[in-house]
Amino acid sequence: KKLFGVTTLDVTRAKTFVAEAKGQDVKTINIPVIGGHAGKTILPLLSRTNPAVSFTDEELEALTDRIQNGGTEVVEAKAGTGSATLSMAHAGAEFAVSLARALAGSTTEVQCAMVESDVTACQFFSTEIQLGKNGVEKNLGL
Repeated sequence: KKLFGVTTLDVTRAKTFVAEAKGQDVKTINIPVIGGHAGKTILPLLSRTNPAVSFTDEELEALTDRIQNGGTEVVEAKAGTGSATLSMAHAGAEFAVSLARALAGSTTEVQCAMVESDVTACQFFSTEIQLGKNGVEKNLGL
């Protein structure tokens, strides 16, 4: 209940890229990202974007690839001299604030995180979880 890997960076990338592509406000859009945290294991659930938006097949393919390879994009843009440290800091802070609200009693804190899971054959898998006073209150599954 208290061991989880923060995958908020992948969610942050998904929200940023989709908001940019669809003219949405990155502060109000939500996109669950499940799976892992490396390349093709990162699975943005673009069909569950909230508020709902539509995508062409080409947009789905391009956005999925960009989300899965967002870290590489930053490293290449910095010509190998750095990584996405500001994005990581933002994502970590966002998760920490959500966790603090949950520990203070909020029952509406939902984040994507890598947790011990029985939703797949993988022992650990990133899914949406509900945070609470005890850490992971509920794995919301797929």
